[in-house]
Amino acid sequence: MERHMHLHHFIRRVPDWRAAVIAGCAAGAVFLVLEFLGMWFAGQSPWGAPRMIAAIAVGRGVLAQPATFDVGIVLVALVVHFLLSIIFALILAVIIAPFSFDSSMGMASLAGAVFGATVYLINFYGMSHVFPWIEDARSWVSFMSHIVFGLVAADTYLRLERKE
Repeated sequence: MERHMHLHHFIRRVPDWRAAVIAGCAAGAVFLVLEFLGMWFAGQSPWGAPRMIAAIAVGRGVLAQPATFDVGIVLVALVVHFLLSIIFALILAVIIAPFSFDSSMGMASLAGAVFGATVYLINFYGMSHVFPWIEDARSWVSFMSHIVFGLVAADTYLRLERKE
């Protein structure tokens, strides 16, 4: 059996933007399910996280209100969450395509998992300087949810990608 090594060097290749947007939506949906399950198992209100996300767009005043269901807050949180999910998936596609990380499912998965962990670190340790309330959401569940986000985004992108 002959072994082939895939060299992951830069080649000029444009990502499949359509596949990246769909991958961002899929990964964002999976992320939400994992986060809500994690909150449920931890006995926390599922409405605290949407307030933290909505506060990114509308200000920290929404955090002063009780963590109860509010359709306006949930809608703003969903819009912000899915916009960020799509943006992150687009960034991941910009990394995957030119470096040929889409050469195999294993390589795409590894790139996605590393990307997800990096997004977690940037969000919860970098962006917390701008949005300090995000620190309250640091947890192993959130860390794992970000890794799964990256995995789902990369694997979905790989499956949907149209290569030239």
